[in-house]
Amino acid sequence: MGRGSRPSEAQEAAEADDLRLDRWIWFARFQRSREACADLVRAGRVRLNGRRVQRPGAAVAPGDILTLALPGRTLVVEVLALAGRRGGAEEAERLYRLVESR
Repeated sequence: MGRGSRPSEAQEAAEADDLRLDRWIWFARFQRSREACADLVRAGRVRLNGRRVQRPGAAVAPGDILTLALPGRTLVVEVLALAGRRGGAEEAERLYRLVESR
């Protein structure tokens, strides 16, 4: 198989029905690094559809509700879209809808 004949990771993610939870949190710009996103999940500070998740590789899909216990605030967001890469703030804001902020 030659170079270029296989879809890139970004293309595969954009075409997928779900995405790793830690990657989605990073793409949505809730943390500065992907490792910080994975740590947030491993620490049990993320709920997916009301259930605590501790696996960074858990699948997230449009329509899911995430509760993120971030330093100094807790956010409840609805996943609206997946992304194939981490973009700017405007792109990130299109990935979710804020349901509640405490």
